[in-house]
Amino acid sequence: MELSEILAKCDHTLLAQTATWDEIRAVCDDGMRFHCASVCIPASFVRQAKEYVGDRLPICTVIGFPNGYDTTAAKCFMATDAVDNGADEVDMVINIGWAKEGRFDAVRDEIAAVKAACKGRLLKVIIETCLLTDEEKIALCGAVSDSGADYIKTSTGFSKAGATFHDVALFAAHVAPHVKIKAAGGISSLEDAEKFIALGASRLGTSRIVKLAKADTSAGNY
Repeated sequence: MELSEILAKCDHTLLAQTATWDEIRAVCDDGMRFHCASVCIPASFVRQAKEYVGDRLPICTVIGFPNGYDTTAAKCFMATDAVDNGADEVDMVINIGWAKEGRFDAVRDEIAAVKAACKGRLLKVIIETCLLTDEEKIALCGAVSDSGADYIKTSTGFSKAGATFHDVALFAAHVAPHVKIKAAGGISSLEDAEKFIALGASRLGTSRIVKLAKADTSAGNY
């Protein structure tokens, strides 16, 4: 797979608590330069980033992040606020405690409410796979499929582990055909990126692939 094909599936990501506008702007510059799928940035920078990039690059942000235990009303407000500020895509974290209790209908209903609050923008649903059993992941594939969301996503990158090949394959076997898959967290090589895509991921949440592309550019290979 060509490097450009991989980059086109990357949500180039900077979600560090210490992120500054200079760093966010640099991520936006890289995202535009390498034709990434989007940049995924903190909500507080969305308006500024959208004004900076215009229509040259989709802006993605996160809500209920990284723990997922905000109320549904709070998540809906955050989603609407994000899209009103210019977000093209929203990545939300489910209420993981509800999933652990087996309240999958409540998870589904919350996702549906957030999807409505997104006003037609893409919604990706983070289920934080490292905290779940395979049975819980499969049940959540059903909840996400029934919710109207656009993507199921593996991880925040802020818990104890990120995306695994096993989890992406599990998603591919159990989500409805209209639900796409995003692998995120710990994707550090082009080989891993290619394998995640081969297993069914349409998006990759990562910053390292762009760093590899920049290194390749410096070497005169890209």
